[in-house]
Formats: sequence, C-alpha cells, structure tokens
Amino acid sequence: MRIGGSLFLIAVGAILNWAVSAHVKGVNLHAIGWILIIVGAVGLLVTLIWMSTRRRTDVIHRGPVGTTGTTYYSPNDPIDAPY
Repeated sequence: MRIGGSLFLIAVGAILNWAVSAHVKGVNLHAIGWILIIVGAVGLLVTLIWMSTRRRTDVIHRGPVGTTGTTYYSPNDPIDAPY
C-alpha cells in the first residue's frame, strides 16, 4: 500500500464514520469506518518510514568531456563521500 491507497482508506473510513447515517442490520458502519481509518493511518506510517529509509544514490560525473570519471555517492554513508 502506498500513500494514495492509505489516503483513500482514511477518506472512505471518515465518510463511513461521520457522514453516513444509514443503519444496516448486523453491520456497524461506524466501526468499519474506524477500522479503515486505522488501517489507512498504519499503512501511511509504514510507507513514510519505508520511503525515508531507502537508499539514495547520486551519480557524479567528473573530468573533462569525453573522459569517464563516475562516482557513486550515497548521502546515508559518509564514508563514501566524494569530498
């Protein structure tokens, strides 16, 4: 589940919880709304944590035109810094 799916679940849960006043026999729409809000919030939190911890790599090309001098730099690992 990504950010869009999480926001969709939160929105549907909020609609079921606060905007729907219908009663269905044997189904508590408010409880379903809260469950969807919680699942969406957990999915959003997991997605944001996953996105912030993923490895990023920058490619730096050095040297005059026609030569190859590529350095791969990861900002999370200061040992590989090209400075």
